[in-house]
Amino acid sequence: MKGLVLSGGKGTRLYPITYTSAKQLVPVANKPVLFRVIEAIVEAGIMEIGVVVGDTAEEIENAVGDGSRWGARITYIPQEAPLGLAHAVKISQDFLGDERFVMFLGDNVIESGISSLVRQFQDSDYNCQIVLTHVPHPEQYGVAELEDGRIVRLVEKPRQPKSNLALVGIYMFDHHVFEAVNAITPSWRGELEITDAIQYLVDKGYKVYPYVHEGWWIDTGAPGDMLDANRLVLDEIVHRIEGYVDRDSRVSGKVTIEKGAKIINSVIRGPAIIGQETRIVNSYVGPFTSIYHHVSIEGSEIEHSIVLEHSRIIDIDQRIENSLIGRNVEITRSPLKPKAHKMTLGDNSRLGIVCNG
Repeated sequence: MKGLVLSGGKGTRLYPITYTSAKQLVPVANKPVLFRVIEAIVEAGIMEIGVVVGDTAEEIENAVGDGSRWGARITYIPQEAPLGLAHAVKISQDFLGDERFVMFLGDNVIESGISSLVRQFQDSDYNCQIVLTHVPHPEQYGVAELEDGRIVRLVEKPRQPKSNLALVGIYMFDHHVFEAVNAITPSWRGELEITDAIQYLVDKGYKVYPYVHEGWWIDTGAPGDMLDANRLVLDEIVHRIEGYVDRDSRVSGKVTIEKGAKIINSVIRGPAIIGQETRIVNSYVGPFTSIYHHVSIEGSEIEHSIVLEHSRIIDIDQRIENSLIGRNVEITRSPLKPKAHKMTLGDNSRLGIVCNG
């Protein structure tokens, strides 16, 4: 089998974080989401992976490389415009050939990986298998309707859903999908929709089955989703302390402190992760917080947040929480003081926090 990862989206819902960088490279628990996707595919035994790229192709190629760090072989497939998931499959035919493949959206995070899904598809005679999960508000998603264990209909954001099984963004196909993507026409959005291609397979009598995922799954397309994914992954990963913690600091719970990081006269409560060469001085880092590499936090408090590399948070006397802070951001004090701070700051931002003189 082969893998196909879609990484061509612009990530407008994550602006301003993604205004200067690819959304798939925003880290969750100090690891880019795209890296987690590639690892999940490799853990399932798939080493040939195609990555569909768009406007951020150069950045993604520089970050991912040839795949050798994962023991994989990466092929980049340029998509001239975001013309739909089925279009991404269509332009990948030369890479995929007649092999079965898994298609994984590059900004999705899923609990426990996809190894069991891949094994089930490999051992079956299915033409297509779609990962579904139960959701509380199915009218907000693409929804699958089932009959006798098979998918019979896909409906995008139905007003009156007949099931609560939403499409997750992970799909398995054999070569018959190329018949489908070449037969369908663009939707009202001007895109070739993967739901239309799957519905074509259903209508033509091909074997299209569900795989119902019982764990958590998150599309990290918005700041709140990114923070939720960070919270869930931090609680799941194996933690370790490799950096320096002085005798005046307290570290409790599931905490990772990476090499070169220094914790000085501070409190770190997990789940949390502190990146390489980061300094935490006279500060508090609370649960569900990821601090990336080469960050400085001094005289401040932060929790349930993500801070990207080379940022500085200095002398903030009110706690920062539920925030997504970009690269090379500087947050310092100003003369007046509110009671709380919540923010999403893009790369290279400068913010003065008001305080009492």
